[in-house]
Amino acid sequence: EARLVESGGGLARPGGSLTLSCEVSGITLDHYAIAWFRRAPGKDREGVSFERLNDGTIAYSESVKGRFNILINTVTSTVLLHMTSLKPEDTAVYYCAAGFGGWDEAGYVLWGQGRQVTVSS
Repeated sequence: EARLVESGGGLARPGGSLTLSCEVSGITLDHYAIAWFRRAPGKDREGVSFERLNDGTIAYSESVKGRFNILINTVTSTVLLHMTSLKPEDTAVYYCAAGFGGWDEAGYVLWGQGRQVTVSS
């Protein structure tokens, strides 16, 4: 059974760091793009970052570029999102997703359950 399970996140102060982890099972990472999306309160879900191993594509949204880092570990089948210099506007539920890549969530066929990240002083 294909599954994505997120862990990590939680509460951080502005300027702090957090890491999200996505454990991938039932799919071959080389065949998919893996992305992180987020949904802030009252807003639509938006793409944060994605990586596609088969062509080396890595992308970040303008709002997180230079602060967040996506890392796929094919040995442990885990995808990490390292988040630094966190801002209150990063507060959201973060989702791991597997699919064909890009910023359109319609391009992703498998989703995790979501993980809360709260940035507050």
